[in-house]
Amino acid sequence: MPSRKNIGNTQWTAWLTPVIVLACIAVFIVAMFINDCPKTVAGANGDCVPRFLRRFSFQPLRENPLLGPSSSTLEKMGALDRSKVVNGNEKWRLVTSMWLHAGVIHLIVNMFNVVLIGFRLEQQFGFIRVGLIYLIAGLGGSILSALFLQNNISVGASGALLGLLGAMLSELLTNWTIYANKLAALFTVLFIVAIDLAIGLLPWVDNFAHIGGFLTGFLLGFVLLVRPQYGWEESGNSPSQYGAPRARSKYNPCQYLLFFIAAVLVVAGLAVGIVMLLKGENGNKLCKWCHHLDCIETSRWTC
Repeated sequence: MPSRKNIGNTQWTAWLTPVIVLACIAVFIVAMFINDCPKTVAGANGDCVPRFLRRFSFQPLRENPLLGPSSSTLEKMGALDRSKVVNGNEKWRLVTSMWLHAGVIHLIVNMFNVVLIGFRLEQQFGFIRVGLIYLIAGLGGSILSALFLQNNISVGASGALLGLLGAMLSELLTNWTIYANKLAALFTVLFIVAIDLAIGLLPWVDNFAHIGGFLTGFLLGFVLLVRPQYGWEESGNSPSQYGAPRARSKYNPCQYLLFFIAAVLVVAGLAVGIVMLLKGENGNKLCKWCHHLDCIETSRWTC
């Protein structure tokens, strides 16, 4: 992760990130309680795994290899379903879906990354700004996903997670002068982003949520995570102690420009996306090649 020069900034206590993790775990436990595999699967205990968990046992692996509930349970709990959002007036699914996970493996991977990235950002910028990025980026990911995924449901914190990664990247760029080991930090963040987006090209992974969350978080980073640049001003009429130059905080013109452009783009992008979704627009008709961003067919799988 990027390291800053020692410039005396206050470090916040990170409490929101653990709350997010605990909330996602709690929601998953509730989902498994509602799922009640032995009651809903024909043949009952023989197909649910592992049997000793009883009500909390997972769906058969042939149905859900991620070790989790059924798709019908996820849909009941608030999974993102385009038809219900557009035709059923269930707009709340754009938000609830980011708190659900398809299985234990899905949950562990996402929460590990949320802790890894969220703690670092929250310690430096506080819970309000990081919380806003997490929620708004998750919403951005849900909107883009609903515009392009017509027949599948979607769950997971991946959009919000990629939003934190996007914000980390833009924060590094807009606060470039205060970082040590700039290029190493930049390549590290870009490598992590590339890996996550590449995983999104696999079947059954919602890469539109990844892309929408990343772009939203990237823009929000220029707005919410900008830091004053540090310069020196010579002592004048109000000399500092011993006549030494004193540090002053300031923003450079580039930061102001990026702030304005990013603010306009993120507001416009979310507004346009919501309007298109409410009108029932199909993103695939407007961008006929965009489906390749979500899945690439190979000899081993089809999309």
